[in-house]
Amino acid sequence: MGRNKFSKKEIDVIRKLLGRKMAANRAQQKIIRHTLRTVFEFNIADFNIQGQAFGPADLNECLRRGRIHELDEATIEAMKIRHAEKKLHDKAVDQAEAIADGETVDWQEVLKEWNAYYAANPE
Repeated sequence: MGRNKFSKKEIDVIRKLLGRKMAANRAQQKIIRHTLRTVFEFNIADFNIQGQAFGPADLNECLRRGRIHELDEATIEAMKIRHAEKKLHDKAVDQAEAIADGETVDWQEVLKEWNAYYAANPE
């Protein structure tokens, strides 16, 4: 599930990319869809009917119906920051669980031991 809240600027770029996708060959469409997913977290599958193309007119319809929301730049930036912080937190929790389960080693702790050993035993 991707985002459904975008700034005016993001919506304009997404609309242009969707227009290019409609006129592109299969390989170019894959690149455009990848760009939509990775740069904007815009997943076409969240908004279209399966098996049907999704273009600029469909984007406008989603905006009109309220399935996609246009927010101001500051709100979008704040959302992106919160999302990035949550991803970092989740990654740290996953790493802590892996260390606790013995699945991996805390490399920072190993580095401290390494540095302490070589500080005590200079060559």
